[in-house]
Amino acid sequence: MMSLGATQAIGYAGVVAFALAWIPQSLETVRAGACRVNRVFLWLSTVGSAALAAYSFLMHDPVFSILNVMTTVGALVNVYYREFPRPGADAGSSKKKRDPSPGELDT
Repeated sequence: MMSLGATQAIGYAGVVAFALAWIPQSLETVRAGACRVNRVFLWLSTVGSAALAAYSFLMHDPVFSILNVMTTVGALVNVYYREFPRPGADAGSSKKKRDPSPGELDT
């Protein structure tokens, strides 16, 4: 059986890796002033990580509290630029076509 210190070290390593995954995406989003990541994915990530942050705070779990607060912030940065892109902003290196507006789907 692993000691509490060893298990927490594994947990913190996971926190670092998972939270760091949002940094390149968030930096690209802020530089571009827009985000092309799927809107549903961003909102589900935000709601899910915020709910897990609340849960982990209630459970007094510092590893998952830190992880979920950091991933919520990363998701919110991307949600903001997805919903409110800077005027004239390029959406970064993504070559994906923008999502059509509901009116464009009818044509």
